Amino acid sequence: MGDGRVIVVGAGFSGLACALAVEAAGARSLLLEARDRVGGRTLSRPLPGGGWLDLGAQWIGPTQDRMYALVAAYGLETFPSPAGGAPTLVLDGAPVAGPPAGLAGLLDTLDALAAAVDPVAPWRAAGAAEWDRTTLGGWLAATAPDPVTARYAGRLLAGGLLAASPAEVSLLQMLFYLRSGGGVGSLLGMAGGAQQDRIVGGPAALAQRMAGALPPGRLRLDAPVDAIAQDATGVRVRAGGQVHHGDAVVVAVAPALAGRIRYDPPLPAMRDGLTQRMPMGAAVKVHARYPEPFWRADGRSGVATTDTGPLTETVDNSLPGSPGGVLTAFSYGAQSRALRRLSDGARRAALRDALVTLFGPAAADPVDLVEYDWSADPWTRGCFCGMVTPGSWCDYGPELRAPVGRVHWAGTETATRWSGYLEGAVTAGERAAAEALHTLD
Repeated sequence: MGDGRVIVVGAGFSGLACALAVEAAGARSLLLEARDRVGGRTLSRPLPGGGWLDLGAQWIGPTQDRMYALVAAYGLETFPSPAGGAPTLVLDGAPVAGPPAGLAGLLDTLDALAAAVDPVAPWRAAGAAEWDRTTLGGWLAATAPDPVTARYAGRLLAGGLLAASPAEVSLLQMLFYLRSGGGVGSLLGMAGGAQQDRIVGGPAALAQRMAGALPPGRLRLDAPVDAIAQDATGVRVRAGGQVHHGDAVVVAVAPALAGRIRYDPPLPAMRDGLTQRMPMGAAVKVHARYPEPFWRADGRSGVATTDTGPLTETVDNSLPGSPGGVLTAFSYGAQSRALRRLSDGARRAALRDALVTLFGPAAADPVDLVEYDWSADPWTRGCFCGMVTPGSWCDYGPELRAPVGRVHWAGTETATRWSGYLEGAVTAGERAAAEALHTLD
């Protein structure tokens, strides 16, 4: 095994974890990254005077054990997301004191259905065929007690979890995601949930330290992979005009991007079909910076949700000890696409107006409004993750992790626990490393 090489495509958290696992097992890795940086769907922007904004993935929470272990192993720390104050909820354009009366029962029903789904093989569930052909939007329309509850739940779940519209997500996809992340409360929660903690310096700081732990020469940046060939003797991976030889390759990018690589021999029809049926989510993340977190003076937490307008939710993303305040807002699915069609000025005006609707006139004049659209990033093309389209899980799901000869698959989309999160990315990378190392025996 010592002379074998596992080539890893993509230096996000999944690719980094994979390459480190290969090295820890005594084999040699080569990590190829298209960008000029590591970290994949994480990206931190320094702020004047100190601090940073996380433009991509940023949170970790309870039961995400590998991420907490990595934070500790690489000498970093976490801090809790702001948790004090009351949330803001706007329904049908008007502030309300609490969520729709039927929401809790609706979410409990989804959790109960998700309990019947094995995240390793969602297609095997007794109701899988029906759930696969039913969209979340259709199920909510038929099940929710009223249209407002259906609309709000759809934006909260399809948007907040998958960065999509309810009509774009199958019920089976949503149930898999809920089971993978421990249920609605775990996935949507701040304290005690998936948004509980942040990493000092941002996840990008952890990615850089992981990359720094690789032996010299193992990481190549500005090396986009465009072709992978395999035969009985090994693999040949072309990146940036150079060809690299190895014994196995792990493709640690989202399926939609993996499908753009040319394979020789071509991928089996079912695996190629899967890559055509896992589009990336659509989200716009916006940081509104203010001189101070003014919402706290009103006893509000900065967490807001709404069933109307371009924004679905906001959180208080202010840094501890910082004099300024940051409201981070998200637009998903159809709403994010509508924003993209606007001119820069019109889009920013729409975002400010939406913040005023949620937080009043004090939100009208942020010091800065920082947007990041991952769909426009050529090496990502969307976030939070790829999702299987309605009607496709049962036919194509079995191809998601199955190796194709010497080609193995990683990325958070292939995780069975915390799929779509940094935790899922890391565990998927480590699982794929073990598979690839087995081919070197």
